[in-house]
Amino acid sequence: MGIKKEAPKSGFRLAVAGKGGAGKTTLVALLAELFARNGYHVLATDEDPQMNLALSLGVSFEEAEQIVPLSQNNAYIEEKTGASPGSGWGGFLRLNPDVSDVVERFGLRIKPNLYLVAMGSVEQADTGCLCPQNNLLKAVLRHIVLKSDDIILTDTQAGPEHFGRGLLKDFSLLLVVAEPTAAALQVAKKSVVLAKQLRIAHQKLVVNKVQERKDQLKAEALMEHFGSEWPSTYFLPYAPDLLAIEPQVASVLTKNSRFARAVQGLFKDVEALIPLGE
Repeated sequence: MGIKKEAPKSGFRLAVAGKGGAGKTTLVALLAELFARNGYHVLATDEDPQMNLALSLGVSFEEAEQIVPLSQNNAYIEEKTGASPGSGWGGFLRLNPDVSDVVERFGLRIKPNLYLVAMGSVEQADTGCLCPQNNLLKAVLRHIVLKSDDIILTDTQAGPEHFGRGLLKDFSLLLVVAEPTAAALQVAKKSVVLAKQLRIAHQKLVVNKVQERKDQLKAEALMEHFGSEWPSTYFLPYAPDLLAIEPQVASVLTKNSRFARAVQGLFKDVEALIPLGE
């Protein structure tokens, strides 16, 4: 997996978005595990300010506490973009920085074919979308040249900011995760609309934590109320055993549970979207 300045032509870029608490990070960790088990080379990137993806992937608490996200690595940002965080729009800012060394320098190896890079988020309100941090994060996500068996899997921050900053442009698929509630599905609907505006090729809705049939019926009624143009929808059953094993959630896949089967079914449908290798 190498990073160059050319536009990406192969491989697969997948982002998971949704309202906070809907289960984004858990789903990212489980899909990363399934991709890795099936022989893909996976780069998991964590854009959520909470940075819980490392723990969900099995990193120890002690090691996770030592992770410094790229958005807070001021020396690297200035080295690559030519501008220091907080310097605003003045001076010369490289819009397409060379970040070919980012995985080697900052990637945390989870498995031989699974790496994690903590991206962090842009939190300065006065620098706009052309701030040095955003240019660096965008370069990492958009300018990695992937082989056919390479996957970028991104855990986005809650809310729509990543759409406005263009971080998900050129992505292949957006999975929008929502609980079966009005608030969560409203956020999901907005995410689907923004994904289409960014011309993300595919979108799927994942309604998580469905405990009973009435929860699915409620979600379907809310979706009809909010509009008919919804993507393919998956309903994941509530999995109480996740609470016992979190934050390291991968072992749930070894259980013959409705939840594990549903996640594996979602994975197979996602995998079917990946272009065949050259």
